[in-house]
Amino acid sequence: MVINTFKLETLLAERGLTKTALSDSCGICRQSLSVIMRRKTCEPKTAGKLAVALGVSVEEIAEREE
Repeated sequence: MVINTFKLETLLAERGLTKTALSDSCGICRQSLSVIMRRKTCEPKTAGKLAVALGVSVEEIAEREE
């Protein structure tokens, strides 16, 4: 799944969260989050964990594939 990292960074800023805090709250390691941010992709299950931790739907952090 392609992740919109700009949106993800924006949500972190709006909520005053660090990437470490996000990784802790969704149960993935900080290194995995760094890889997701760099590659802009992750498994749908991981996208779901990120969305839940941020209080948004997966659609809000995913990019549409055309």
